Amino acid sequence: MRWDNLREQPARQAAGGPPAEAALFGTDEVTSRTFDTPEFRGVTFHEVRARTVLNRVPGASRMPFEWTVNPYRGCTHACVYCFARSTHGYLDLDSGRDFDSQIVVKVNAPEVLRRELAAPRWRGDHVAMGTNVDCYQRAEGRYRLMPGIITALRDRANPFSLLTKGTLILRDLDLLVQAAEVTDVGVAVSVGTTDPELWRTVEPGTPAPQRRLDVVRAFRERGLGCGVLMAPVIPFLGDRPEQLRATVRAIAAAGATSVTPLVLHLRPGAREWFLAWLARRHPHLVRRYERLYAAGAYAPRWYQRQITRQVHELAREFGIGPAGTGLSRRTRTSEPEPEPEHPGLPEPTQLTLL
Repeated sequence: MRWDNLREQPARQAAGGPPAEAALFGTDEVTSRTFDTPEFRGVTFHEVRARTVLNRVPGASRMPFEWTVNPYRGCTHACVYCFARSTHGYLDLDSGRDFDSQIVVKVNAPEVLRRELAAPRWRGDHVAMGTNVDCYQRAEGRYRLMPGIITALRDRANPFSLLTKGTLILRDLDLLVQAAEVTDVGVAVSVGTTDPELWRTVEPGTPAPQRRLDVVRAFRERGLGCGVLMAPVIPFLGDRPEQLRATVRAIAAAGATSVTPLVLHLRPGAREWFLAWLARRHPHLVRRYERLYAAGAYAPRWYQRQITRQVHELAREFGIGPAGTGLSRRTRTSEPEPEPEHPGLPEPTQLTLL
């Protein structure tokens, strides 16, 4: 494993730039562990001591946020389409099985974040979490990094958002309530489909969609808003009108404050792994995918617009709005905010006392 690629770059820092995302720790600070329990069988955890955890998003990404925190690399959710798979290449690991089973854990993330938030140069910008790999994947049940991370953000009244497929977020519900009292906090659950057969094959390590929607219900019962990122909508497998209708109906029944569709995108690393899976499970679709994604990682705009229109029409039918209709802690309004320019992630839905 190429841990040398993850050493800090003094020259880069001396020049005033942030450390590269791939240059956070060194070989003398890595401990690899395995645990002989059913949920972690076949998984190796590489514990590292990070030197920074606030990662700046490149300006060219057009994401609706500038800073992220990712306490883990790799993800036991094992989603066949995960766009973050290519990041394992920095470690000389592959974007397939290794991404699912070789998990990097930044064991000191909470204390590093607390230090960085207190630095004079930090200006209290919004911090997004769960945008690369899920911070509430199964590893979090053992390492418990998120309570310290949320506490650090709460204590500085620093705005943040969370996106997850994990039900473990409910463990930290009280902390999120406390944070929402002092700053803007956004939360969204990712549910691309409620089709049980499709879910089992494309997201084998995740909680069932209905369990994730139970998270939305739990937030609502506490008087907190929770949005749903309907992601990904998978062409030719999860995009039939009756599938979209069933999913949006379930999202509405759970009490989601918003629903935002996101069509599958296939970046390098994810593309090869997904198409290999497709060739095994649905070989008749390979040619159709090659045509649909001939121009690159994203499906054609006409297809994305079609799916977005269908989902938003269904959302209106079932009484929920598009992304951005959550209420802010500071400004309460019924006016929806504009949809994000980037087709990847929604503006964070505000988590607040309603």
